Amino acid sequence: MYAERLARTRDRMGELDIDVLLLSVGADLPWLTGYRAMPLERLTMLVVPAEGDVTLVVPRLEAARVVDQPGVFTVSAWEETHDPVALVAGLAGSPGTVAVGDRTWARFVVELQALLPSPRWLPAGLVMGPLRAVKDPFEVASLRRASAAADRVAAQLQGGEISLVGRTEAEVSAELGRRLLAEGHARVNFAIVAAGPHAASPHHDAGPRVIQAGEMVLCDFGGTMPDGYCSDITRCVHTGRPSPELRHLYEVLEGAQAAAVDAAVVGTPCQDVDAVARRLITEAGYGEAFVHRTGHGIGLDEHEDPYLVGGNGEALVAGHAFSIEPGIYLEGRFGARIEDIVVATEAGPEPLNQVPHGLAVVEA
Repeated sequence: MYAERLARTRDRMGELDIDVLLLSVGADLPWLTGYRAMPLERLTMLVVPAEGDVTLVVPRLEAARVVDQPGVFTVSAWEETHDPVALVAGLAGSPGTVAVGDRTWARFVVELQALLPSPRWLPAGLVMGPLRAVKDPFEVASLRRASAAADRVAAQLQGGEISLVGRTEAEVSAELGRRLLAEGHARVNFAIVAAGPHAASPHHDAGPRVIQAGEMVLCDFGGTMPDGYCSDITRCVHTGRPSPELRHLYEVLEGAQAAAVDAAVVGTPCQDVDAVARRLITEAGYGEAFVHRTGHGIGLDEHEDPYLVGGNGEALVAGHAFSIEPGIYLEGRFGARIEDIVVATEAGPEPLNQVPHGLAVVEA
């Protein structure tokens, strides 16, 4: 698998006339090698020349964590007294164009630029973004397992198994995290719990506010599975009977989310999927309250290509995996969002999340 990915990476480098690719921390490295570097002050870097041997430069103390991939790369472990930046520069040679990992620490980029005065420096996302965006069957299966695990927690929320009224947002957030781990996640990435007026803040930090009866509770949570692939889901519940106004808002949102999922067919530009959800929400009078894009890609990162947003004319292809998550937020009052992970297939969009989308009413 990694040899095939390396071959595709080099093909992409050739299309862009890139002489050497330098990847450090972030998801590009494990996608290409199976190794996820710790975000240390010590340099880890994969050096991928257009031709010739690929070398993974790692601190000696981290070398034991690397799983060898014969035919893909060799390991060069540096000692504490060595200069790893000079080692990378020597392996890179005299390139005309360098692509450096998007999440590489700035200090290393600056030091490398002093040693490699190449005429062109580019972000490695130009190479890796389009490659990682198209998931292979192994990756789709991993995302399906991640979504199923998140679904089980969402079903517990909707079923009233998680007490809400009288508890703080932070307490509920912590419980969502514990349940994600219990359902098979290796790590909790986030667990947004936003109640009442806080639900109008899309990325609210769960805090000390106590959840009351008769209010909206927006829960957006996800994590990373042991194989590195992520989940992400948003569902809303209401602690008691919702008002007619809130029910209407939620019905508009539910219709917009479903229409956007249906629109996410192969060949459709990403911006057009966003436009479907935005048009329905705008026609209902809530256009100014939909303040973010409709979706983002997902895989080894919680957010990656492709992005479903106005101005992105990239067409969906089979294997693209992304969220569909429109939201409506009335500042100071309440808000709502519905989110599924969807995979574009030749047979049509496949939602990976299966728990109900309606506004669940819980008394807990």
